[in-house]
This record gives sequence, C-alpha cells and structure tokens, in this order.
Amino acid sequence: MEQRPRYSIVAPCFNEEAGLPELYRRVCEVMDQTDEPWELVLVDDGSHDRTALVMRELREQDPRVKVINFTRNFGHQIAVTAGLDYGRGDAVVIIDADLQDPPEVILQMIELWKQGYEVVYAVRKARKGESWFKEFTAKLFYRIIYRITDVDIPLDTGDFRLMDRKVVEAMKLMKERHRFIRGMTSWVGYRQTGVEYVREERFAGETHYPFRKMLKFAMDAITGFSYAPLQFATWLGFAIAGLSAVGALLVIYARLFMGSAPFYGQATTLVTVLFLGGVQLITLGTIGEYLGRIYDEVKGRPLYLVRDALGFDGTQPESEPELHHESVAVK
Repeated sequence: MEQRPRYSIVAPCFNEEAGLPELYRRVCEVMDQTDEPWELVLVDDGSHDRTALVMRELREQDPRVKVINFTRNFGHQIAVTAGLDYGRGDAVVIIDADLQDPPEVILQMIELWKQGYEVVYAVRKARKGESWFKEFTAKLFYRIIYRITDVDIPLDTGDFRLMDRKVVEAMKLMKERHRFIRGMTSWVGYRQTGVEYVREERFAGETHYPFRKMLKFAMDAITGFSYAPLQFATWLGFAIAGLSAVGALLVIYARLFMGSAPFYGQATTLVTVLFLGGVQLITLGTIGEYLGRIYDEVKGRPLYLVRDALGFDGTQPESEPELHHESVAVK
C-alpha cells in the first residue's frame, strides 16, 4: 500500500505541455531533499494542447505524480481548489506550473512550517520578464485590496504558499464560486508568515492572464472580500444630492439677481442629465456585480467536474465528493 504523503505539491495546469517535464524535474530535485514522502498533484484545467498526455506520461514513470483532468476549463482558482480537495499531505503547497514560482523556495516554506507556522506565503520582491504596465497594475491591485478589505491580505503575494492540513480543511468549508484563494487563506487566520523570492520569467509558453482575465480576477477579489464598491455608490449618491441642492440654490440666486441669461439653451440640462444617467448606470452596474454573484451561488452547481483522477487509490475528497465528481478512473 502506498505510503501517505507528508507533502502535497499542487500545480494547476492550462496548456503547459512544454514546461511540465521541467516542473517535474525541479520539484523532484527539491522534494527529494526532504527525505519524506511527497506527491505532485497536477490538475489539467481543460487544456487544448498535449498537457493531459504529458501529465499521464509523468504519472506512468513516477507513481508520486497524481493527475486530475477536468471535463472543461473551470479556471485557475477552481483548479487550485480541486488540488486542495485531492491533496493528502500534512502540508500542501500551491505552485504555478509555468515555473515563475521557483520550487526551490518550498524548502524555506517547509522549514518555517516545522517551526510552527501554519501558512507560509511567498512575497514577490522582484518580477522578471514583465512589462511596466503589468508590474504597475499588479502593485496597484494589491494595495487597493489591502486598503478596502477587512481581511489583512499581505502585499505582493500570489497563490504560491504552503498550508498546514488544518488550514486546508478550513478552506474546504468555503464553497463560494468566485474564489480568491489568497484572500480566503488570510480570512481563515492561523499563524502566518512570509518568505521573499524573485518571480522568474515563464519557462515556456505565454501568459494565461491577459488584461481581461486580470480585471475579472480583481472584481472577484474585491466583491468577495469588500463592500467598498457598494459603500462608494452610497456616498456618491449623497455627494451628488448635496451638489444638486447647492446647484438649485445657485440657480435660484442667479434667476433672482442675475437674470436667466447664463441658463439659456439646452446644453446645461443635457450635460446634467447625461452625468446623472452615467452615475446611475455605474451604481446599477456595481449592484449588478454583487447580484450576479449571489445568483451564481444560489444555483448550487458543483465547483468543477472531473473526467478522471489517476493515482488516488479510489479515494475521493472528504468534503461533499458528490458535488465534485463526474467519474473517477483509478490507476
């Protein structure tokens, strides 16, 4: 019978066929230094290339590699969630498959975990190979999130982190669909600390987070952990109402003492109507974002469906497995 792993390394994959062999090699090189049992959980998030085939080949040559294949693309954060559901280690490490997160940092995380920390997150002190726009927007995003949320989310941290088993079990209790893993990890609490590292360039392929996906990710983070947009809409309404009252008094004064000449024509009325209409649409859009997320939650659909899962000896995630499985193939 296979020995229960001490560590689970979870790597979500989407069109990563070129980098997977190198990821496997470097993870093996690092984790073999621990002299403890470990597993590498690869989650194929509906890739269009040979990612699933390469994962299967790695599984065939090393039983420590475990494979989860989704029925379609469910998104990076959901793929991470599946890895947490299936990973069996006492400590679980989330790492990107593109090798921008260097596996060598895992050893530092393990050392801090053994000292009693239950979450060890990686802090990016530098980012290689990224444009000034990407760096600027990333820094802006983290600082906005830090300011407007009630949860203390560390600055410049991604999903690259180690979590103790008790933290993983707490994360499994959180069923929201629009997930922000780093925020959820901060929300559960426990003893947390960080290690600094330099984020490398992608080993192969191209980024799977263009501006459109980054914007959606930011919206999920903000709406999932803050009411600030709704509060902003409220304060904006009060501000405009106050300005309108002041404007009404100015109009009365102008008509009584200055004549109506400054207000001839429809330009002023048109600009005012367009401005107020724009504010109303922005406010309705903000409310709609929250309502849309509520609608997604109440439908109660599973977070993901698995086409097959290789290497888990017939075991299924303990947290509501019927919601997460279509079929399981055991190898």
